[in-house]
Amino acid sequence: MSTVLVADDDPDIRELVVFKLEQAGHRVIGVADGASAVTAAHDCLPDLAIIDVTMPGMSGLQVCTVLRADALTARIPVVLLTARAHADEGQLGLEAGAVAYVTKPFSPRELIRRVETLLGGPAPAS
Repeated sequence: MSTVLVADDDPDIRELVVFKLEQAGHRVIGVADGASAVTAAHDCLPDLAIIDVTMPGMSGLQVCTVLRADALTARIPVVLLTARAHADEGQLGLEAGAVAYVTKPFSPRELIRRVETLLGGPAPAS
């Protein structure tokens, strides 16, 4: 079972992503801000992190940069969620170390496919 960290300040989006990932067989840790995402990443060392770009305090780009700078968390694949469809923001995310970005609104099914591809396949049935 893979562990996925989800950080989004919008509780509706966070709960939807957490629910869909749990339905797909993943263990999920949901947090509401960037600082909590960094703490949770250090505490649980997830197999993948899904981080919203625009959060109060520490942005998703900053979270990604912090995770990449620490040897303990540097290898965690990060998928950024962004409400902006600007190519520049996606490029900034990739430069910060994200492996992919998904533009809101997004298809939960497509997000799960992306997660499973990055994790090497569907979560095993528990």
